[in-house]
Amino acid sequence: MKNMLFRHLAIISPWYALIGLPVGLLALLLILMPNTLQASDQALVERMQSGGAVLMIRHAEAPGTGDPPGFKLDDCSTQRNLSADGRLQAAAIGDWLRAHDVRRARVYSSQWCRCLDTARLIDVGEVMPLPALNNFYTRPQDREANLAALYAFLAEQPTDGELLVLVTHQVTISALTGEYTPSGHGALLGLGQGGRFTLIGELDFEP
Repeated sequence: MKNMLFRHLAIISPWYALIGLPVGLLALLLILMPNTLQASDQALVERMQSGGAVLMIRHAEAPGTGDPPGFKLDDCSTQRNLSADGRLQAAAIGDWLRAHDVRRARVYSSQWCRCLDTARLIDVGEVMPLPALNNFYTRPQDREANLAALYAFLAEQPTDGELLVLVTHQVTISALTGEYTPSGHGALLGLGQGGRFTLIGELDFEP
């Protein structure tokens, strides 16, 4: 149990996992940590491939916060969009997945352009817009309805189905996981019966 807990903490927050450890053990763990993280990434990939997994990805780098006043969903020029680095980051996520033999998935995205662009650049499946993944950062009145629709959507998914990739926003991922997810990072969930799910770990898609 302690090993499992440390491995989970090493994925999500390595710094907190080291607090309070004896100096000798801390030094040993610092030496072994790269191998531990590599093994953990491989375990997450294997879980993606085993059925009933959901990979939630926050859109890639898009400078700024929220969206300009009066933005329109059907007009990308009015929104906060991916930077050039963000587009490269999104493509690199797809490269990382394919390098780990994750080549096809069912892909859904928020209707925001920065999410749709991220999903298309990842390029592991046809991208389907899903309003339940839409941003409620500047529209808190939409939070409960969006999340209820998302929970209902997840409850309909088979627990042994093909990998499900959901490209969305930080507020949506945090609402489900309780964790902060940086741009271009992912959270892997495992689906259970009755719409239940568990957070398995987080991915930064670094080579």
